[in-house]
Amino acid sequence: MTRRALLAAVLFTGLLAPTTAGAHPLGNFTINHLTQVSVGKDAIALRYILDIAEIPTFQARHLSGAQTLSRARAEIARGLEVRVDGRRVTVQAAGIPQLSFPAGQGGLKTTRIELPLRAVAASARRVEIRDRTYAGRLGYTALVAKPGDRTAVRSSVSSQDPTDGLRRYPATVIARPLAQRSATLTVQDGSGTLLAPRYEGSEEVTTRYGTKDGFAAVFEDATKGNTTLLLLLLAALSWGALHALSPGHGKAMVAAYLIGTRGTSRHAIVLGAVVTITHTIGVFALGLITLLAAQYIVPEDLFPWLKLISGLLVVAIGAAVLRSRWHVHRARQAHEVGHRTGADQHSHAHTVQPSAHAAHDHAHAHAHGALGHSHESVHHRHHPPDTITWKGLIGMGASAGLIPCPSALVVLLGAIAQHEIALGLLLIVAFSIGLAGALTALGLLVVHARHVSSRISMPAGLVSVLPAASALVIVALGCALTIQAAPDLL
Repeated sequence: MTRRALLAAVLFTGLLAPTTAGAHPLGNFTINHLTQVSVGKDAIALRYILDIAEIPTFQARHLSGAQTLSRARAEIARGLEVRVDGRRVTVQAAGIPQLSFPAGQGGLKTTRIELPLRAVAASARRVEIRDRTYAGRLGYTALVAKPGDRTAVRSSVSSQDPTDGLRRYPATVIARPLAQRSATLTVQDGSGTLLAPRYEGSEEVTTRYGTKDGFAAVFEDATKGNTTLLLLLLAALSWGALHALSPGHGKAMVAAYLIGTRGTSRHAIVLGAVVTITHTIGVFALGLITLLAAQYIVPEDLFPWLKLISGLLVVAIGAAVLRSRWHVHRARQAHEVGHRTGADQHSHAHTVQPSAHAAHDHAHAHAHGALGHSHESVHHRHHPPDTITWKGLIGMGASAGLIPCPSALVVLLGAIAQHEIALGLLLIVAFSIGLAGALTALGLLVVHARHVSSRISMPAGLVSVLPAASALVIVALGCALTIQAAPDLL
């Protein structure tokens, strides 16, 4: 840390709005490609554009520029198919390729490749394009038709490219990335006209490339010496907390679990600690897979499986809590029935000597040997047993922290790339603590709110139903997670 300037005057809020390169709008794992097609009188001109996000670029960091281009050409040769009047034709290089490495997130690079291509198509009447490149990878895939020399073309795909050659991405593209892998163009002699459908999102406001991610930008500030270590850790903690407050990070599950199991403050704190440990281990494990096993496992393919495991785990925990609440309910019913029966059997004891009871306070306990049971005459209350278990507590914490944040993974890989591993690991731990801290605070709020509500007069039926309803909420949330993961696994 000695080479970093100690700028104590740097405001903490400055870390929350850093002026650094941004994250890839479609995600750090994506491989996006676009093929522009122009059918002329004698040939088909194509331009294949490739936009590779930070993590796949990092995985290919050992390749030279020539090797990177060679790998892209090999993928095109395997996966880009052009047919003219039903006959497959050869696609060849037709110009100087362009290769660049734009700055990405967390100090990592992205990859941009443009390859001009050509296929012979004298007097073509029907051209079919099939793009099977990078099959199975996340990302945007599109085909765009362009007018050709001395032809009149009717295209099945749009002539509009809302991404400007994968340089920027509209909001509609980010929300629903295209997976367009085929196009058919019918061709006649003409004067360079093109009839093509309108792109559905062409009128949307364009979102510029460079959407920032605060946590990864904190790491960039660290490597550039823009702030002190203490402020960096505070920033990482804050981004972790903000990440926990964003949609889909277990807040409802944690709250429902603590309500359904009558959890205490200690349980809420332990739950947060388990989330911290699980999330940190998950980031480290995914980082190792990205570094050492990328040729066998595609890292982004793990996320649906992690989501599925998390969902099933939550369903199992919710079912266990629901079963426990049911047993408590049955035991309470059995006790109340037995209590009423016992009261009927010994009610004469109170009528034989009324004066004996009138002489003292009812707050003392009566013993009933026949029932083997003691209770208070006036202050009589049966608290349901605590249904929380360490097994369930750890399982719920693990499910909330099981899916690692991609930004944390980018920070880890950026730390490795820039030889700042210790700093990267420290920031990831701080980020995980911030994430868990927000969930812990929520848990403590739920616990104390329940204590406050217990002093308020509420219908007995509602009080008895609330824990079971919370268990049903846990089961429903687990089912929702499982259903969400299913389409990505099919």
